Amino acid sequence: MTDGYLNFDEYIRQGEPAQRERADAWRVAIGLQAVDGLKTSEYLQETARRNIEGEITIDQAREMVKQYYVTKTTHDEDDADKEEADRVSSNISKLLQTDAFTYSVAGLAAIHRAIFEGVFKHAGKFREYDISKKEWVLRGDSVLYGRWQDLRMAIEYDLEQERQFDYSTLDKGQMMEHLAKFVAGIWQTHPFREGNTRTTAIFTIKYLRSQGFKVNNQMFEQHSWYFRNALVRANYRNLEKGINYEPIFLVRFFRNLLLGENNILKNRYMIINPPEEWKMPESDQTPDKLPDKLPDKLPDKLPDKFDTNNLHIKKLIEIIGRDKFSIKEMMDKAGLKNRESFMDVYINPAIKDKFVRLLYPKSPRHPRQKYLLTVKGLSLYNELTKGEFCEE
Repeated sequence: MTDGYLNFDEYIRQGEPAQRERADAWRVAIGLQAVDGLKTSEYLQETARRNIEGEITIDQAREMVKQYYVTKTTHDEDDADKEEADRVSSNISKLLQTDAFTYSVAGLAAIHRAIFEGVFKHAGKFREYDISKKEWVLRGDSVLYGRWQDLRMAIEYDLEQERQFDYSTLDKGQMMEHLAKFVAGIWQTHPFREGNTRTTAIFTIKYLRSQGFKVNNQMFEQHSWYFRNALVRANYRNLEKGINYEPIFLVRFFRNLLLGENNILKNRYMIINPPEEWKMPESDQTPDKLPDKLPDKLPDKLPDKFDTNNLHIKKLIEIIGRDKFSIKEMMDKAGLKNRESFMDVYINPAIKDKFVRLLYPKSPRHPRQKYLLTVKGLSLYNELTKGEFCEE
Protein backbone atom coordinates (compact mmCIF):
# COMPACT_ATOMS: atom_id res chain seq x y z
CA MET A 1 0.00 0.00 0.00
CA THR A 2 1.07 3.60 -0.59
CA ASP A 3 -0.31 6.47 1.48
CA GLY A 4 -2.95 4.14 2.88
CA TYR A 5 -4.17 3.00 -0.55
CA LEU A 6 -3.64 -0.26 -2.35
CA ASN A 7 -1.50 -0.44 -5.47
CA PHE A 8 -3.75 -2.66 -7.57
CA ASP A 9 -1.46 -2.50 -10.61
CA GLU A 10 1.30 -4.21 -8.65
CA TYR A 11 -0.93 -7.21 -7.88
CA ILE A 12 -2.37 -7.32 -11.39
CA ARG A 13 1.08 -7.20 -13.03
CA GLN A 14 2.99 -9.46 -10.68
CA GLY A 15 0.47 -11.47 -8.65
CA GLU A 16 -0.67 -15.04 -9.13
CA PRO A 17 -3.85 -15.54 -11.22
CA ALA A 18 -6.13 -15.73 -8.16
CA GLN A 19 -4.54 -12.60 -6.71
CA ARG A 20 -5.01 -10.74 -9.99
CA GLU A 21 -8.70 -11.64 -10.07
CA ARG A 22 -9.25 -10.55 -6.47
CA ALA A 23 -7.32 -7.32 -7.00
CA ASP A 24 -9.36 -6.54 -10.10
CA ALA A 25 -12.61 -7.06 -8.16
CA TRP A 26 -11.49 -4.80 -5.31
CA ARG A 27 -10.28 -2.19 -7.81
CA VAL A 28 -13.80 -1.81 -9.20
CA ALA A 29 -15.49 -2.09 -5.81
CA ILE A 30 -13.46 0.70 -4.22
CA GLY A 31 -13.36 2.90 -7.33
CA LEU A 32 -17.13 2.90 -7.73
CA GLN A 33 -17.64 4.61 -4.39
CA ALA A 34 -16.59 7.88 -6.04
CA VAL A 35 -19.95 7.85 -7.85
CA ASP A 36 -21.52 9.08 -4.60
CA GLY A 37 -18.51 11.00 -3.33
CA LEU A 38 -17.52 8.27 -0.86
CA LYS A 39 -14.07 7.09 0.18
CA THR A 40 -13.12 3.86 1.91
CA SER A 41 -11.21 3.69 5.20
CA GLU A 42 -7.66 2.52 5.71
CA TYR A 43 -9.11 -0.47 7.57
CA LEU A 44 -10.99 -1.53 4.44
CA GLN A 45 -7.84 -1.10 2.34
CA GLU A 46 -5.88 -3.34 4.71
CA THR A 47 -8.69 -5.93 4.78
CA ALA A 48 -8.80 -5.91 0.98
CA ARG A 49 -5.04 -6.48 0.86
CA ARG A 50 -5.36 -9.53 3.12
CA ASN A 51 -8.08 -10.95 0.90
CA ILE A 52 -6.09 -10.30 -2.28
CA GLU A 53 -3.04 -12.03 -0.82
CA GLY A 54 -5.14 -15.00 0.25
CA GLU A 55 -4.84 -14.57 4.02
CA ILE A 56 -8.64 -14.37 4.40
CA THR A 57 -11.64 -15.25 2.22
CA ILE A 58 -13.97 -12.63 0.84
CA ASP A 59 -16.67 -13.72 3.30
CA GLN A 60 -14.24 -13.29 6.19
CA ALA A 61 -13.32 -9.85 4.83
CA ARG A 62 -16.98 -8.81 4.70
CA GLU A 63 -17.59 -10.01 8.27
CA MET A 64 -14.48 -8.22 9.54
CA VAL A 65 -15.64 -4.94 7.99
CA LYS A 66 -19.08 -5.39 9.54
CA GLN A 67 -17.66 -6.11 12.99
CA TYR A 68 -15.22 -3.21 12.73
CA TYR A 69 -18.09 -0.73 12.73
CA VAL A 70 -20.18 -2.68 15.27
CA THR A 71 -17.37 -2.63 17.85
CA LYS A 72 -15.82 0.76 16.99
CA THR A 73 -15.68 2.83 20.20
CA THR A 74 -14.53 6.18 18.82
CA HIS A 75 -16.54 7.82 16.09
CA ASP A 76 -15.46 10.36 13.51
CA GLU A 77 -17.69 12.80 11.66
CA ASP A 78 -17.46 10.85 8.40
CA ASP A 79 -17.96 7.37 9.91
CA ALA A 80 -21.39 6.88 8.33
CA ASP A 81 -20.03 7.59 4.84
CA LYS A 82 -16.97 5.41 5.38
CA GLU A 83 -19.08 2.54 6.71
CA GLU A 84 -21.28 2.67 3.61
CA ALA A 85 -18.22 2.81 1.33
CA ASP A 86 -16.46 -0.03 3.19
CA ARG A 87 -19.43 -2.39 3.41
CA VAL A 88 -20.57 -1.72 -0.14
CA SER A 89 -17.02 -2.21 -1.44
CA SER A 90 -16.69 -5.59 0.27
CA ASN A 91 -20.12 -6.64 -1.03
CA ILE A 92 -19.26 -5.60 -4.60
CA SER A 93 -15.94 -7.40 -4.40
CA LYS A 94 -17.74 -10.62 -3.50
CA LEU A 95 -20.14 -10.18 -6.43
CA LEU A 96 -17.27 -9.69 -8.86
CA GLN A 97 -15.30 -12.65 -7.53
CA THR A 98 -18.07 -14.98 -8.75
CA ASP A 99 -19.35 -15.63 -12.28
CA ALA A 100 -23.00 -16.14 -11.24
CA PHE A 101 -25.36 -13.86 -13.15
CA THR A 102 -29.11 -13.87 -13.76
CA TYR A 103 -30.29 -11.79 -16.69
CA SER A 104 -33.73 -10.74 -15.49
CA VAL A 105 -35.58 -8.10 -13.47
CA ALA A 106 -35.16 -10.30 -10.41
CA GLY A 107 -31.44 -10.61 -11.21
CA LEU A 108 -31.04 -6.83 -11.30
CA ALA A 109 -32.85 -6.53 -7.95
CA ALA A 110 -30.65 -9.29 -6.54
CA ILE A 111 -27.52 -7.34 -7.49
CA HIS A 112 -28.81 -4.26 -5.65
CA ARG A 113 -29.69 -6.40 -2.63
CA ALA A 114 -26.25 -8.04 -2.61
CA ILE A 115 -24.45 -4.70 -2.94
CA PHE A 116 -26.37 -2.86 -0.21
CA GLU A 117 -27.04 -5.71 2.21
CA GLY A 118 -26.60 -4.35 5.72
CA VAL A 119 -26.43 -0.76 4.42
CA PHE A 120 -29.94 0.11 3.19
CA LYS A 121 -33.14 -1.32 4.64
CA HIS A 122 -34.63 -1.11 1.16
CA ALA A 123 -31.83 -3.11 -0.48
CA GLY A 124 -33.22 -5.02 -3.45
CA LYS A 125 -36.58 -3.21 -3.37
CA PHE A 126 -37.88 -0.95 -6.14
CA ARG A 127 -38.75 2.62 -5.23
CA GLU A 128 -42.39 3.50 -4.65
CA TYR A 129 -42.33 7.20 -5.52
CA ASP A 130 -41.15 9.43 -8.37
CA ILE A 131 -37.79 11.15 -8.13
CA SER A 132 -35.67 13.93 -9.57
CA LYS A 133 -32.01 14.73 -8.90
CA LYS A 134 -30.11 17.94 -9.41
CA GLU A 135 -27.06 17.23 -11.55
CA TRP A 136 -23.87 19.26 -11.64
CA VAL A 137 -23.34 18.35 -15.28
CA LEU A 138 -26.85 19.68 -16.09
CA ARG A 139 -26.31 22.88 -14.08
CA GLY A 140 -28.89 21.82 -11.49
CA ASP A 141 -31.46 20.31 -13.82
CA SER A 142 -32.60 16.66 -13.60
CA VAL A 143 -32.96 13.74 -15.96
CA LEU A 144 -36.58 12.65 -16.43
CA TYR A 145 -36.63 9.29 -14.63
CA GLY A 146 -39.20 6.52 -15.09
CA ARG A 147 -42.52 6.57 -13.21
CA TRP A 148 -42.38 4.30 -10.20
CA GLN A 149 -45.56 2.48 -11.28
CA ASP A 150 -43.88 1.46 -14.56
CA LEU A 151 -40.48 0.35 -13.28
CA ARG A 152 -40.80 -3.42 -13.60
CA MET A 153 -42.50 -3.22 -16.99
CA ALA A 154 -39.86 -0.79 -18.32
CA ILE A 155 -36.94 -2.99 -17.23
CA GLU A 156 -38.59 -6.15 -18.57
CA TYR A 157 -39.06 -4.41 -21.91
CA ASP A 158 -35.42 -3.24 -22.10
CA LEU A 159 -34.08 -6.67 -21.13
CA GLU A 160 -36.27 -8.48 -23.66
CA GLN A 161 -35.34 -6.06 -26.45
CA GLU A 162 -31.66 -6.65 -25.70
CA ARG A 163 -32.19 -10.43 -25.51
CA GLN A 164 -33.67 -10.44 -29.01
CA PHE A 165 -31.26 -7.93 -30.54
CA ASP A 166 -29.16 -9.20 -33.44
CA TYR A 167 -25.53 -8.10 -33.11
CA SER A 168 -24.37 -10.17 -36.07
CA THR A 169 -24.54 -7.34 -38.62
CA LEU A 170 -22.79 -4.71 -36.49
CA ASP A 171 -19.19 -3.55 -36.64
CA LYS A 172 -17.29 -2.86 -33.42
CA GLY A 173 -18.26 0.80 -33.26
CA GLN A 174 -21.95 0.03 -33.76
CA MET A 175 -21.76 -2.58 -31.00
CA MET A 176 -20.40 0.02 -28.60
CA GLU A 177 -23.19 2.43 -29.53
CA HIS A 178 -25.87 -0.19 -28.98
CA LEU A 179 -24.44 -1.37 -25.66
CA ALA A 180 -24.23 2.23 -24.46
CA LYS A 181 -27.87 2.77 -25.41
CA PHE A 182 -28.96 -0.41 -23.60
CA VAL A 183 -27.10 0.44 -20.39
CA ALA A 184 -28.30 4.06 -20.49
CA GLY A 185 -31.89 2.80 -20.71
CA ILE A 186 -31.52 0.53 -17.68
CA TRP A 187 -29.98 3.39 -15.66
CA GLN A 188 -32.63 5.93 -16.70
CA THR A 189 -35.41 3.73 -15.34
CA HIS A 190 -33.74 4.27 -11.94
CA PRO A 191 -35.54 1.41 -10.17
CA PHE A 192 -33.92 1.93 -6.75
CA ARG A 193 -34.09 4.77 -4.25
CA GLU A 194 -30.31 4.91 -3.86
CA GLY A 195 -27.31 3.13 -5.32
CA ASN A 196 -28.69 3.02 -8.86
CA THR A 197 -25.40 3.83 -10.65
CA ARG A 198 -23.33 1.35 -8.68
CA THR A 199 -25.93 -1.33 -9.36
CA THR A 200 -25.99 -0.47 -13.07
CA ALA A 201 -22.19 -0.66 -13.22
CA ILE A 202 -22.05 -4.15 -11.68
CA PHE A 203 -24.97 -5.36 -13.81
CA THR A 204 -23.11 -4.05 -16.87
CA ILE A 205 -19.83 -5.76 -15.97
CA LYS A 206 -21.50 -9.10 -15.32
CA TYR A 207 -23.68 -8.87 -18.44
CA LEU A 208 -20.70 -8.05 -20.66
CA ARG A 209 -18.72 -10.91 -19.15
CA SER A 210 -21.63 -13.27 -19.82
CA GLN A 211 -21.54 -12.18 -23.47
CA GLY A 212 -17.86 -12.98 -23.85
CA PHE A 213 -16.34 -9.51 -23.48
CA LYS A 214 -13.17 -8.93 -21.53
CA VAL A 215 -13.93 -5.86 -19.44
CA ASN A 216 -11.22 -3.35 -18.54
CA ASN A 217 -12.19 -2.94 -14.89
CA GLN A 218 -9.65 -0.15 -14.44
CA MET A 219 -12.15 2.08 -16.24
CA PHE A 220 -14.67 1.76 -13.40
CA GLU A 221 -11.94 2.36 -10.83
CA GLN A 222 -10.61 5.55 -12.43
CA HIS A 223 -13.66 6.93 -14.24
CA SER A 224 -16.71 6.00 -12.16
CA TRP A 225 -17.91 9.60 -11.83
CA TYR A 226 -17.43 10.10 -15.57
CA PHE A 227 -19.53 6.96 -16.12
CA ARG A 228 -22.36 8.44 -14.09
CA ASN A 229 -22.20 11.85 -15.78
CA ALA A 230 -22.09 10.16 -19.19
CA LEU A 231 -25.28 8.26 -18.28
CA VAL A 232 -26.87 11.58 -17.30
CA ARG A 233 -26.00 13.24 -20.62
CA ALA A 234 -27.18 10.21 -22.60
CA ASN A 235 -30.61 10.57 -20.97
CA TYR A 236 -31.09 14.34 -20.86
CA ARG A 237 -32.98 16.41 -23.40
CA ASN A 238 -34.33 19.95 -23.10
CA LEU A 239 -35.72 21.12 -26.43
CA GLU A 240 -36.53 24.58 -25.07
CA LYS A 241 -32.82 25.09 -24.38
CA GLY A 242 -31.77 23.36 -27.61
CA ILE A 243 -30.18 20.41 -25.79
CA ASN A 244 -30.63 16.89 -27.19
CA TYR A 245 -29.61 13.46 -25.91
CA GLU A 246 -25.81 13.17 -26.09
CA PRO A 247 -24.69 9.52 -26.01
CA ILE A 248 -21.19 10.11 -27.41
CA PHE A 249 -19.64 10.50 -23.94
CA LEU A 250 -20.95 7.09 -22.87
CA VAL A 251 -19.91 5.55 -26.19
CA ARG A 252 -16.36 6.81 -25.61
CA PHE A 253 -16.39 5.15 -22.19
CA PHE A 254 -17.49 1.84 -23.73
CA ARG A 255 -14.91 2.06 -26.51
CA ASN A 256 -12.18 2.44 -23.89
CA LEU A 257 -13.79 -0.25 -21.73
CA LEU A 258 -14.07 -2.94 -24.42
CA LEU A 259 -11.96 -1.94 -27.41
CA GLY A 260 -8.92 -0.69 -25.53
CA GLU A 261 -9.08 2.80 -27.04
CA ASN A 262 -7.77 5.89 -25.29
CA ASN A 263 -10.52 8.45 -25.76
CA ILE A 264 -10.09 11.42 -23.43
CA LEU A 265 -12.63 11.20 -20.58
CA LYS A 266 -13.09 14.46 -18.72
CA ASN A 267 -16.18 15.44 -16.74
CA ARG A 268 -15.95 19.11 -17.63
CA TYR A 269 -16.47 18.30 -21.30
CA MET A 270 -19.96 17.04 -20.47
CA ILE A 271 -21.40 20.06 -18.69
CA ILE A 272 -24.15 21.73 -20.71
CA ASN A 273 -23.36 25.19 -22.13
CA PRO A 274 -19.74 25.00 -20.94
CA PRO A 275 -17.47 28.03 -20.70
CA GLU A 276 -15.00 28.26 -23.57
CA GLU A 277 -12.12 26.84 -21.52
CA TRP A 278 -14.17 23.72 -20.71
CA LYS A 279 -15.09 22.84 -24.28
CA MET A 280 -13.49 19.75 -25.74
CA PRO A 281 -10.57 20.65 -28.00
CA GLU A 282 -10.53 19.01 -31.39
CA SER A 283 -7.35 17.11 -30.54
CA ASP A 284 -9.18 15.22 -27.76
CA GLN A 285 -11.85 14.05 -30.21
CA THR A 286 -9.39 12.38 -32.58
CA PRO A 287 -9.59 8.78 -31.19
CA ASP A 288 -13.34 8.67 -31.92
CA LYS A 289 -12.56 9.15 -35.59
CA LEU A 290 -10.49 6.00 -35.89
CA PRO A 291 -12.00 3.46 -38.32
CA ASP A 292 -14.00 0.56 -36.92
CA LYS A 293 -12.72 -1.84 -39.59
CA LEU A 294 -10.05 -4.09 -38.13
CA PRO A 295 -6.60 -4.10 -39.77
CA ASP A 296 -5.34 -7.15 -41.64
CA LYS A 297 -2.59 -7.62 -39.09
CA LEU A 298 -4.17 -8.01 -35.67
CA PRO A 299 -2.74 -6.16 -32.67
CA ASP A 300 -1.54 -8.34 -29.82
CA LYS A 301 -4.44 -7.43 -27.54
CA LEU A 302 -7.20 -8.34 -30.00
CA PRO A 303 -7.24 -12.16 -29.56
CA ASP A 304 -8.24 -11.73 -25.89
CA LYS A 305 -11.22 -9.66 -26.93
CA PHE A 306 -12.65 -10.89 -30.22
CA ASP A 307 -10.38 -13.49 -31.88
CA THR A 308 -8.95 -16.90 -31.09
CA ASN A 309 -6.07 -19.00 -32.39
CA ASN A 310 -8.12 -22.16 -31.82
CA LEU A 311 -9.16 -23.39 -35.29
CA HIS A 312 -11.73 -25.77 -33.78
CA ILE A 313 -13.53 -22.85 -32.12
CA LYS A 314 -13.47 -20.93 -35.41
CA LYS A 315 -14.95 -23.91 -37.23
CA LEU A 316 -17.67 -24.28 -34.58
CA ILE A 317 -18.50 -20.56 -34.86
CA GLU A 318 -18.91 -20.92 -38.62
CA ILE A 319 -21.18 -23.94 -38.09
CA ILE A 320 -23.47 -22.21 -35.59
CA GLY A 321 -23.54 -18.81 -37.27
CA ARG A 322 -26.69 -16.85 -36.47
CA ASP A 323 -28.68 -19.97 -35.66
CA LYS A 324 -28.83 -22.37 -32.72
CA PHE A 325 -28.24 -26.12 -32.82
CA SER A 326 -28.21 -29.24 -30.66
CA ILE A 327 -25.03 -31.27 -30.16
CA LYS A 328 -26.19 -33.84 -32.73
CA GLU A 329 -27.01 -31.19 -35.30
CA MET A 330 -23.59 -29.58 -34.92
CA MET A 331 -21.80 -32.95 -35.12
CA ASP A 332 -23.69 -33.78 -38.31
CA LYS A 333 -22.69 -30.46 -39.84
CA ALA A 334 -19.07 -31.02 -38.82
CA GLY A 335 -19.13 -34.64 -40.09
CA LEU A 336 -18.05 -35.99 -36.70
CA LYS A 337 -19.24 -39.08 -34.80
CA ASN A 338 -17.51 -39.11 -31.40
CA ARG A 339 -19.65 -37.01 -29.02
CA GLU A 340 -17.14 -37.03 -26.14
CA SER A 341 -14.34 -35.85 -28.42
CA PHE A 342 -16.59 -33.18 -29.95
CA MET A 343 -17.43 -31.83 -26.49
CA ASP A 344 -13.78 -31.79 -25.39
CA VAL A 345 -12.31 -30.31 -28.56
CA TYR A 346 -15.04 -27.98 -29.80
CA ILE A 347 -17.86 -27.20 -27.36
CA ASN A 348 -16.14 -26.91 -23.98
CA PRO A 349 -13.27 -24.65 -25.18
CA ALA A 350 -15.75 -22.41 -27.03
CA ILE A 351 -17.92 -22.07 -23.92
CA LYS A 352 -14.90 -21.51 -21.67
CA ASP A 353 -13.66 -18.69 -23.93
CA LYS A 354 -17.23 -17.32 -24.08
CA PHE A 355 -17.77 -17.57 -27.81
CA VAL A 356 -20.68 -20.00 -27.35
CA ARG A 357 -23.44 -20.19 -24.76
CA LEU A 358 -26.28 -22.53 -23.82
CA LEU A 359 -29.87 -21.69 -24.69
CA TYR A 360 -30.88 -22.98 -21.23
CA PRO A 361 -27.84 -22.17 -19.05
CA LYS A 362 -29.57 -23.11 -15.77
CA SER A 363 -30.50 -26.56 -17.13
CA PRO A 364 -27.47 -28.02 -18.95
CA ARG A 365 -29.35 -31.31 -19.51
CA HIS A 366 -32.51 -29.65 -20.80
CA PRO A 367 -34.17 -32.00 -23.35
CA ARG A 368 -34.36 -29.14 -25.90
CA GLN A 369 -30.91 -27.77 -25.13
CA LYS A 370 -29.25 -25.91 -27.99
CA TYR A 371 -26.11 -23.85 -28.42
CA LEU A 372 -25.73 -20.36 -29.89
CA LEU A 373 -23.09 -17.67 -30.20
CA THR A 374 -22.50 -14.96 -27.62
CA VAL A 375 -22.07 -11.34 -28.74
CA LYS A 376 -18.33 -12.03 -28.80
CA GLY A 377 -18.93 -15.13 -30.92
CA LEU A 378 -21.17 -13.22 -33.33
CA SER A 379 -18.51 -10.55 -33.64
CA LEU A 380 -15.92 -13.12 -34.70
CA TYR A 381 -18.48 -14.82 -36.98
CA ASN A 382 -18.92 -11.48 -38.76
CA GLU A 383 -15.19 -11.25 -39.39
CA LEU A 384 -14.88 -14.89 -40.42
CA THR A 385 -17.63 -14.60 -42.99
CA LYS A 386 -15.93 -11.51 -44.39
CA GLY A 387 -12.76 -13.55 -44.73
CA GLU A 388 -10.69 -11.25 -42.52
CA PHE A 389 -9.58 -14.02 -40.16
CA CYS A 390 -9.69 -17.01 -42.50
CA GLU A 391 -6.59 -19.14 -42.74
CA GLU A 392 -4.82 -19.17 -46.09
